[in-house]
Amino acid sequence: MKALVLSGGEGTRLRPFTYSMAKQLVPVANKPVLVHCLENLRDIGIEDVGVIVGGHAAQIEATVGDGSSLGLRLTYIRQEAPLGLAHCVALAADFLGDDDFVMYLGDNVLADGIAEAAGAFRERRPDAQVLVTKVADPRQYGVAEVDADSHVLALVEKPSAPRSDLAVIGVYFFTAAVHEAVRAIEPSARGELEITDAIQHLVDAGRTVTAREYEGYWKDTGKIDDLLECNREILDRIGGTAADREGAEVDAESILQGPVVLGPGARVVRSRLTGPLVIGAGSVVTGSDIGPYTAVGHDCVLTDSGVEDSIILEGAAIENVRDLQSCVIGRWARVQKPGTAASGSRLIIGDHTRAEVMA
Repeated sequence: MKALVLSGGEGTRLRPFTYSMAKQLVPVANKPVLVHCLENLRDIGIEDVGVIVGGHAAQIEATVGDGSSLGLRLTYIRQEAPLGLAHCVALAADFLGDDDFVMYLGDNVLADGIAEAAGAFRERRPDAQVLVTKVADPRQYGVAEVDADSHVLALVEKPSAPRSDLAVIGVYFFTAAVHEAVRAIEPSARGELEITDAIQHLVDAGRTVTAREYEGYWKDTGKIDDLLECNREILDRIGGTAADREGAEVDAESILQGPVVLGPGARVVRSRLTGPLVIGAGSVVTGSDIGPYTAVGHDCVLTDSGVEDSIILEGAAIENVRDLQSCVIGRWARVQKPGTAASGSRLIIGDHTRAEVMA
């Protein structure tokens, strides 16, 4: 089985970050979302992965390279414009050949892996298998209508009157039968080749299409609040023993509570760290109160500040600002309050931004 990972979207809902970086590279728990995806694929025995890329192709390739560090072989496939998920399958047809494959949206986090779903597909080999999860408001999603045996009867995109509460999430399993379906469909009203139309074509042609309910944690990280929720979920799963702090320095005046992971070369001085929390390599925390549910990237500097429930990307600096909550601070950004310390609240700041917080 091969894999096709879609990493070409622009991520407009994650701006300002996605002006300067791919949305699939925004980190949760200090690891790019794309890497979470690739690790799930490796864990089900996948070796060959096609990666659909767009305008941020160079950044993505610089981050994951040829995949060897993850035990994978990556092939990059360029999509010049966002013409739909089924268009990605068409672009990758030569790479995929006649092999079965899993298509994985590169901004989706499935924290409990996809091994159970992959095993079910390999055992039964339907022409397509979609992953679904129950949602409170199906009108916001593509919805699968299924029979008692979990065979898909119809896929409906954002129905006004849903006949099911099963939302289709970002992992699909296919046999080579999907290629004929992709060739048979026409662009939708928005000018894209929709994967839901290709799957519906399989259903209408009498092919076997099944739905598998995903019972683990799933999140599409396309919005800031969803990104922060996902960060909390992943941090809740980390360790945080002394072994997770090897190569870091913590002075005698600092207090560490709960699961705390410190990268090599990280330094903590006169500070309180409350886990779950991860601080990247080379970062320096001085006179600060950090966590819980905060991920601090590598080479950050936090001085006389307080942050919780936040994502701080690499190289960022925060000085003299307390009570920051539910923030996302971009790469190499600077947040400070000259003079007397200020109390902040929520900040969403893009890369290389300089911000002064008023008292």
